[in-house]
Amino acid sequence: MTPYPELLGESTTLIASRLDLSLECINYSGHHKSLLSPASLALSNASTAFSALTIASTATAVAPYVISDWEKTTYYHGISLDAPELLYRSDLQTNPFPVPKGRHPHLPTKTVYGVFNTRLNEVWDDVAPQICQTLKARGIRYSAVKAARFVSHGEDGKNSVGPIVIWIATHPNTTTAENAHNVSPDILSLLETNGVKEAVVEWYEAAVEKLSGPALLRVTDNTNPTYYLRRTLTAALGMPIATVEREEADAQGSVAFFFHENKDKCGNPSNKVFAVSNCHVLRKNTTDAYEFKGAGTPPQLVRLAGFHRHQRLLDESKATIGGLARDADLLAREIVALEAKPESKDPEEAAEDKSAAKIKREKLAKVQKDIGLLEAFYKDVNSGWGDIACRNIGHVAWAPPISVNVEGRGYTRDIGTFEVDAVRFKAQFKGNVVDLGAFCLIFLLITLSNKNNLQGPSLLPGNSPTCSMLTVAIGRCSSSLPIASSGSMATSPASSCPILIVSIATASPASSS
Repeated sequence: MTPYPELLGESTTLIASRLDLSLECINYSGHHKSLLSPASLALSNASTAFSALTIASTATAVAPYVISDWEKTTYYHGISLDAPELLYRSDLQTNPFPVPKGRHPHLPTKTVYGVFNTRLNEVWDDVAPQICQTLKARGIRYSAVKAARFVSHGEDGKNSVGPIVIWIATHPNTTTAENAHNVSPDILSLLETNGVKEAVVEWYEAAVEKLSGPALLRVTDNTNPTYYLRRTLTAALGMPIATVEREEADAQGSVAFFFHENKDKCGNPSNKVFAVSNCHVLRKNTTDAYEFKGAGTPPQLVRLAGFHRHQRLLDESKATIGGLARDADLLAREIVALEAKPESKDPEEAAEDKSAAKIKREKLAKVQKDIGLLEAFYKDVNSGWGDIACRNIGHVAWAPPISVNVEGRGYTRDIGTFEVDAVRFKAQFKGNVVDLGAFCLIFLLITLSNKNNLQGPSLLPGNSPTCSMLTVAIGRCSSSLPIASSGSMATSPASSCPILIVSIATASPASSS
């Protein structure tokens, strides 16, 4: 069958009209050649050759793996601000992608979701490695293999949930649609063998990027021009945090202190470090208990600084640079004025002018250097921390409901913990330190009552300087979690780790027990 019958029909009609022949005679010229003159017969043969040429020239356009430019660019419209282009999908022939019609067409949109409560969830641990092995055997350079479901949003407001999708990302410019078409049946067969029916394999190109962002910054001396600004991005106590769950409300809070989980709830050694904050900061629903269930559970992400706090950091950085630029301009003018001033006949005044010019040149050099450091700092903050997904620093681990009368003792409990991302914290983590500016850093050591395990091979603070410290001795965990005055204890049933509010004492690291 001719791939484009309407095109061939139009061409044939045009030829027929020019020679005053009927369309029927040309279409049936092979059966009624006696009705045609020699010239008409030649035209008929030309028409037949044109038809064959049309079929041959368009054969590749309908190959089973070829996708239109429209579908490539709009298939994933809506799943993100910068949606990827579709490379290939296994249901290309059986599930055509609609092309909007009319003067004001509706552009289809989609939302991507996880896969839950399906047969694939039961066999994923076995199937996923086999899919990866299949891709490697076929020479496919993949960057990610995921399971997803897409919800399509119709023009009438109705939503439809699509099938289970094995979503494969390949390194850019390494895999063709034909490669994907050839490998997809093997993946579908593997799924069928494991009881996963009617799944689809979809392909796109994507480079692997580290979305966790750079490591937290170190606390510097106050002579560093970025000293005040960088405090938002350090691991000192009071660091501003915001959760994805409360992003719409722009709810933000801070970290009270960190603690180390010596053993998990099963009694196994643990190197995890948790941060303590408020339940109302970490959770939208403060009336139900929350505990992270581990692998397979969507984590409630915690971010370093919400949108407005990060924007404030950028604004303060620009304002600081602007202020120094004005200082530099003023110093430059003063230097020019001093150098242009006629040398005084008074030796004391002349010496004073030379000294002033020298001092101002040194100040100008320092200001210009500071401007360079601040501009580099602003650039790094904007590029490395600008994307809010690059400010993920952990996930909520435990958050009991807020209570105003814990165990009938009048305590108000509003607490929650989140596990910190060790990769981001480890390089500059000092433990529970408070940045007091001109004063020394205060360290809060949280230890077990019978053992100081703060020097183990984990993400733990090192020996602190000999200065004021917050030290405590605490007991084992219990089921309660009262938060009130200093010295009260709080415990987490999610781990065998104590959490508490402590009082100030003066000691050296050697005297901590």
